[in-house]
Amino acid sequence: MYRVRRGQTLADIARAFSLPARLLAAKNSLTGEVEEGQLLTIPAGGNLYRVRGGESCTLLCGSRENFYERNATKYLYPTQEVIL
Repeated sequence: MYRVRRGQTLADIARAFSLPARLLAAKNSLTGEVEEGQLLTIPAGGNLYRVRGGESCTLLCGSRENFYERNATKYLYPTQEVIL
C-alpha cells in the first residue's frame, strides 16, 4: 500500500514505481486524480517492457488472463509499455 502525499499526481506516483499510469489507475479503480492521504495498491513488480510488432499476450505472459491481471488491459499494440 502507498499513501499519497501532498501535491502528488497519479503520474508522479506511477513514474516513481516505473508503472504505466493507466495500470495504476485501473488497479485502484480510479476515475480521476488522487487525493492527499489516499491509499493506493501498487501492483506487484515485474519488468516494464515495450511491445514490438507481432508479439501477443500469450507470448509475453503465458496467457491472456496473466496479461490482463498484470496490465489491467486486454489490448496489446506495438510501443505499448507492459509489465511482464
